[in-house]
Amino acid sequence: MPPPEEPGADDGDHSTAERILGTAGVAKRTAGTAESRTASRLWWDADADDYQAEHGPFLGLSDFVWCPERLREEEAGLLGAVRGKRVLEVGCGAAACSRWLAKHGAEAVALDISAGMLRHAAADSARSGIDVPLVQASADLLPFADDSFDLACSAFGGVPFVADSGAVMSEVARVLRPGGRWVFAVTHPMRWMFPDDPGPDGLTVTQSYFDRTPYVEVDSADRATYVEHHRTLGDYVRQITAAGMHPVDLVEPEWPEGHTEVWGQWSPLRGRLFPGTAIFCCRLD
Repeated sequence: MPPPEEPGADDGDHSTAERILGTAGVAKRTAGTAESRTASRLWWDADADDYQAEHGPFLGLSDFVWCPERLREEEAGLLGAVRGKRVLEVGCGAAACSRWLAKHGAEAVALDISAGMLRHAAADSARSGIDVPLVQASADLLPFADDSFDLACSAFGGVPFVADSGAVMSEVARVLRPGGRWVFAVTHPMRWMFPDDPGPDGLTVTQSYFDRTPYVEVDSADRATYVEHHRTLGDYVRQITAAGMHPVDLVEPEWPEGHTEVWGQWSPLRGRLFPGTAIFCCRLD
């Protein structure tokens, strides 16, 4: 799931989640495993209704949209053949991707840390008539046995929000069967250099690509209310290979002609100039 805008990015007013959680500002500091998990669970629980109201129509009821650039699995085929495969979706949100997979003959399992998002997933499954198992857990601590899945995927879910994304790679490798494929989409790491702004102000570099300090929103007691972690392209490659997988492709979707929708920091202006999404396609050795 693409991240929200920074507090007050649009009009100075906090979002519902920021009001519920008492977000007071941004702190330049680290955030460990437990704090990152807690912040993500509370944030997405508080933001689930607003997020689905705003982005649900774009993501669809049983569609597989990889990114704000509107790349769909239907056309991209990054997972390969899914019929008859057991597939884990990591950070599923409302589980539209899992329902698409089930509709195409896969045995899909949808996992998310947020009960609020899984509540929407259950409601949308009932609306669509496509039922998929829903599991509440963190992406870096998967509650499944070894060699449980043929494929795993994540469309902006889980990976950027944990303190140790290498643990996510290791956990995914553990639950994949030999030869299994892991495909995950994240905000393109180069975007970390720019302000989170879809307009002209978002075209100027303001911080180092190599600064891995996470983006942390905090309340008045300095408790994290939202955490997102930055890794470079090289960091991801090293984590993938350390987990016993190897990258087979890196997809950087181009902004499509005629796509005028703005989603947070994604916009036609920025999309024409540099990538907003990186999709890593990996295979377990």
